[in-house]
Amino acid sequence: MSLIVDNIREEAAPTEALLPAATGSTRADSVFDSLRTAIVQGELAPGSKINEPQLSKLYGISRGPLREAIRRLEGCKLVEIKANVGARVIELDIQKAIEIYEIREALEGLACGLAAERATSADCVQLRALLTRHEAQIESEDGKRYYQKEGDLDFHYLIVSLSGNTRLFNLLCDELYHLLRLYRVQTSSQPSRPAQAFKEHHRIVDAIEERDAMLAELLMRRHIASAKATLLAQLDHDSELNPIGVGS
Repeated sequence: MSLIVDNIREEAAPTEALLPAATGSTRADSVFDSLRTAIVQGELAPGSKINEPQLSKLYGISRGPLREAIRRLEGCKLVEIKANVGARVIELDIQKAIEIYEIREALEGLACGLAAERATSADCVQLRALLTRHEAQIESEDGKRYYQKEGDLDFHYLIVSLSGNTRLFNLLCDELYHLLRLYRVQTSSQPSRPAQAFKEHHRIVDAIEERDAMLAELLMRRHIASAKATLLAQLDHDSELNPIGVGS
């Protein structure tokens, strides 16, 4: 099987088995979903060039729908398209990371405070159940990784949804969501971070259960600030090892 991007490990390439036997928009959607997941999980390296001919052959899809999927990835801020250059997975950039985490800290802190005011007892049970699943995952990984699937299986997504603020949800869980996840995944396997993040998540739920909006917001802001420090240290380390550019 051909690689679908330059400079990517062979085992990281998406396989045709991941896609349903469909045509038209359904297959285009499947290609989009598969590529988005591969980028977020780091299987498609930051800065990697997307090879349209190989993708078209791999997925059995014409260039038109494929380019539509790539444009959608650009809309998710996961791909950059330049004239006469083509499409590349975005680079992980320290300045961008700072800006993104400043947004996260402010907006997710707000969302968490609102969730503490509006979440029901059933919502809190759902949060605890989700953390129980996450704990099982961390234990199975021997504390080496804390990867959260998207949507309602994502602790942060669920917190924002419980805020009851549609505009806030659209900002964090639609427009910026997958870009945020791309950066979040970078810290999921850092030493000591998974266990620490899990403890911080439990403290946040404690505050929500107690309906302490101010504490819930403060704890979420501290949680994201801690993740930001871990991420920036990693990106700084990577830039020292690879001064040309992370993932290039």
